[in-house]
Amino acid sequence: MRFLLVEDTADLARSVQDLLRLNGHGVDWAASLAEAQDCLAAARYDLILLDIALPDGDGRRFLADLRRAGNDSPVIMMTARSAVADRIDALDGGADDYLTKPFALAELEARARAVLRRRGGAAQTVRQYADLTFDPLTATMTIAGEVRELRNRELRLFEILVNAPDRIFSKDQLCDRLFSFAESVSDNAIEVYVGRLRRKLDGSSARIETVRGLGYRLTAA
Repeated sequence: MRFLLVEDTADLARSVQDLLRLNGHGVDWAASLAEAQDCLAAARYDLILLDIALPDGDGRRFLADLRRAGNDSPVIMMTARSAVADRIDALDGGADDYLTKPFALAELEARARAVLRRRGGAAQTVRQYADLTFDPLTATMTIAGEVRELRNRELRLFEILVNAPDRIFSKDQLCDRLFSFAESVSDNAIEVYVGRLRRKLDGSSARIETVRGLGYRLTAA
């Protein structure tokens, strides 16, 4: 999945980026609301992590503008403000959750999973497709009773495909979902991960099909 992190404290931003990337997510970092707006104009995000006090404005007002514009990406507000009124303002303004600084990175990760479960539904729950069972929380697929583990990028790529079976995704669309602007991605990166997933799917009726000139789709025999 692809996250947007809007945070002006560099050390915290780097720690959050490292954690999320370790888990296979693409993360773009914006240190101001202006930078965040540029990112949102160029990409679609599965989750936004948004500070309240930023150099060029208030994150709550920024969020309200996003919601008025029809952007419904899930948002977790991050702030040092712990007053009940601040939390209420953020949640009433369209935030999906609220995290008070300082926080443990493990808590941020858990809250992100919870928000994605609530907002994304199938993207975070056990999924049955054809003759396999896919569990994103344990990063496994089970085929004929055999459990096969997925590495981070494999997991994120399979999540995209299994949540929209038979839909064709171009390489550009998949890169946009899996990688951030800051990551250097080779032309054959998607081919590499598709190849790995195909090996994991060996023996299943589910397969990743190449649609010449268009991209890839998950289908079943």
